[in-house]
Amino acid sequence: MSQEHQTKQAIRQSAKRLFAAQGYHAVSMRDIAQAIGKQPGGLYNHFASKQAILVDLMVENLKRAHDFVIAPLDAAATPETQLDRFVRQHVAYHIQNPEDIFIAYMELRSLDSDGAKLVLKERDAYENALRMILHTGAQNGQFTLADPAIHARSILAMLGGVTVWYRESGKQSLQEITESYVQAALQSVGSTYHAQA
Repeated sequence: MSQEHQTKQAIRQSAKRLFAAQGYHAVSMRDIAQAIGKQPGGLYNHFASKQAILVDLMVENLKRAHDFVIAPLDAAATPETQLDRFVRQHVAYHIQNPEDIFIAYMELRSLDSDGAKLVLKERDAYENALRMILHTGAQNGQFTLADPAIHARSILAMLGGVTVWYRESGKQSLQEITESYVQAALQSVGSTYHAQA
């Protein structure tokens, strides 16, 4: 790994921690630079602005989420199986990346118009994958739902809250929580839930 790449990664990680802890508007380029022992001017060799760092973090998060959740889905599987797998992977990704998810939800409002277009394009692609699962299931009679687009948003809204309240030391294990979410998602489309062995 080159020194330039290491520095860019350090900037990303520092900014992610600071944005998640303090909020985007409360953090300056100087704060990010100090966190990695650099001069503020050095950051501009890697990112044109603080806004560019935020956009980079949010787009990169959505691409990783797509690779983790969407890419492994078996196109030949039934919509029921795909929805089950989507929910499991979505919950796992959120739990493993709490800072990224917090920034994705809380700092969308901090994006300028150009940044918002880039981020929303990636987010729409992710949402569309779930929408297509629901659409196919409804078309072949496996799912009962009124509108795949609205239903996709309702499922994502339900799943998105897990990082807010989940604690590793909580009463329920991550597996139990995941099973509850899978059950809720499948039952919301009129499908039968089968607990994972």
